[in-house]
Amino acid sequence: MIDMLVRLYDLPKSDDLYRQVEESGVILRRPGAYEKHLVAEFIREHFSPKWVSEFEVACSRQPISCFIATKDKKVLGFACYETSGKGYFGPTGVAEEARGLGLGKSLLFKALEALHADGYAYAFIGGVGPKEFYAKAVGAIEIPGSDPGIYVDILPESK
Repeated sequence: MIDMLVRLYDLPKSDDLYRQVEESGVILRRPGAYEKHLVAEFIREHFSPKWVSEFEVACSRQPISCFIATKDKKVLGFACYETSGKGYFGPTGVAEEARGLGLGKSLLFKALEALHADGYAYAFIGGVGPKEFYAKAVGAIEIPGSDPGIYVDILPESK
């Protein structure tokens, strides 16, 4: 799967999106270290043990390089950055029952804005699945020749 590149200095405005999400009762924030096991459980249940590993890397940073979306004290989604490599966005995911509410896009913006605040001009989105989503949301472009990129020779899950 191909990687994409995002111009962080030219991101669309996110205020209206954040307001819409917050008005629906969703809170966008970084998880606390004391919640690591709860977010890891959410990621393991809904996504992948490999993504749990990346989330654990995010938790080793100060500030934690991850944002979560919660509603009624329940995790609905997450977005990590700087876990696979410097300047990388991901992994990210939203629970199936919460898709279509703008959470994925909001979490994407939170993470990319954090990368920009850290001094990056560009970010990589590695091993992209929904290319059209990233192109439309943040103007991401494909990086020619980037498949498999840094994700070569990944170890298989044990049975």
